Amino acid sequence: MAERLTRKQQPAFGKVDRSKKYTVEDACKLVKDAHYVKFDETVDVAVRLGVDPKHADQMVRGAIVLPNGIGKILRVIVFAKGDKEREAREAGADFVGAEDLVKKITEENWMEFDTAIATPDMMGQVGKLGRVLGPRGLMPNPKTGTVTMDVTRAVKEAKAGKVEYRVEKAGIIHAPVGKVSFEAGKLAENVHTLLDAIVRAKPASAKGIYVRSITLSSTMGPGVRVDPATLLAMQE
Repeated sequence: MAERLTRKQQPAFGKVDRSKKYTVEDACKLVKDAHYVKFDETVDVAVRLGVDPKHADQMVRGAIVLPNGIGKILRVIVFAKGDKEREAREAGADFVGAEDLVKKITEENWMEFDTAIATPDMMGQVGKLGRVLGPRGLMPNPKTGTVTMDVTRAVKEAKAGKVEYRVEKAGIIHAPVGKVSFEAGKLAENVHTLLDAIVRAKPASAKGIYVRSITLSSTMGPGVRVDPATLLAMQE
């Protein structure tokens, strides 16, 4: 692998001991220390779980507001009518509409948003967008709090850095936890908050070790392995 690294990558990747598992705090410091590109990279966490997502009762998904945000200004759209439309605008939603918004996405393939929220009465219309929004992880869902009558809360949480997580077919959850420009302590706080939420979401039907592995990395940087035992997250 070393031969494939560029001259810029070699010093950065050399700082990480791939045979070692770090605490969350040390992993966050390492990710920052191994930063070698000029842009402010996103820091992601990958958690491999001991579940089989093919079984509905082992699907792990949810949403959590990270205490320090994710370092990105999110564009939020809301599907709503009447008073709820006005409420969404006052809460700071970037785009609000009903059938007109559905039509814009359908006919113009317009996707200039990061989070979609809908009131329950709009789901009949929004459901038509399933094939477009679903694969992108943008479909409003009651389990993640994005299908709700409390649009003010939903919009403010999304703007504050609400992160949705969902286990993929391979049993892995990928989620952003901030930027490399964050202080290491704030990154660690975000990581702990997300991991705690994932542990609390453990399905009753999941047997054996629940959290198999945790890896922290920046967009271009090396992966840093985190010791699940340091979190008391190993579930037998």
